[in-house]
Amino acid sequence: MSLPYGVDVTVPSVARMYDSLLGGQDNYPADRAACEVLLQQVPSMRELALNNRQFLRRVVHVLASQYGIRQFIDHGSGLPTLDNVHEIAQRVDPASRVVYIDNDPIVSRIGGALLATNENTAVLEADMRDTDEIFSSEPVSRLIARDEPVAALFVSVLHCLRDSDRPADLVARVADQLPDGSMMVVCQLVSSKPEVRDFVSQYMDQQTQGHWGRVRERRDVADFCAPLELIDPGLVEVSTWRPVSEDVPAQLTWEWEEFGGVGFVSR
Repeated sequence: MSLPYGVDVTVPSVARMYDSLLGGQDNYPADRAACEVLLQQVPSMRELALNNRQFLRRVVHVLASQYGIRQFIDHGSGLPTLDNVHEIAQRVDPASRVVYIDNDPIVSRIGGALLATNENTAVLEADMRDTDEIFSSEPVSRLIARDEPVAALFVSVLHCLRDSDRPADLVARVADQLPDGSMMVVCQLVSSKPEVRDFVSQYMDQQTQGHWGRVRERRDVADFCAPLELIDPGLVEVSTWRPVSEDVPAQLTWEWEEFGGVGFVSR
């Protein structure tokens, strides 16, 4: 498959780095090299990525099977990999509908090709900060019924936003767009170690040419979740969110973690 016009694969992409850590094939030498540098500083990085993917799988299954959610909007979805949101949700109900949002044109190209035969799923190339554009877009208008509950996902993506982008306001704007009974999933990279927060944030900002925010603290994620009525177990390191026995082991070192939770949108 040819690359979209203007894509420079010598510049690492967050989506492609994540794909590399998960053992995917849609990444390039620059992405793998950037991962190797980070692994030297935060050796738990690969386990963290795997734990985060398991969290996404558990969350979507729980939302679909226990809470009856049949519509999902996945912000910053990244490249397709094993067990995507639509595959999990559609195993519960084949009529489940999913819109994936990502600003990486390679995600749009590959995802669009893979999902071309799935009429209940679409990929929208858009900036997740553009809430009005997303909710007025053709895929969302076609697939997402505004009078039925929706699950909006922000899984391991808010750390790609700078503080000046006001991530808490973004979550609140999306919450305001959702019908009654809707739910949201929010998690991001956090660390209690200032040296880890500083190194990773500065390195990723340089490598991705500004497409990065920062590693934050747990209290920041709590602020992001202000519009939510959290369900059990609340805000936690994600490998401890309703774990199941077949999941990968939790990471062995704790330089950083994915921290977040799931909740109903409160009015």
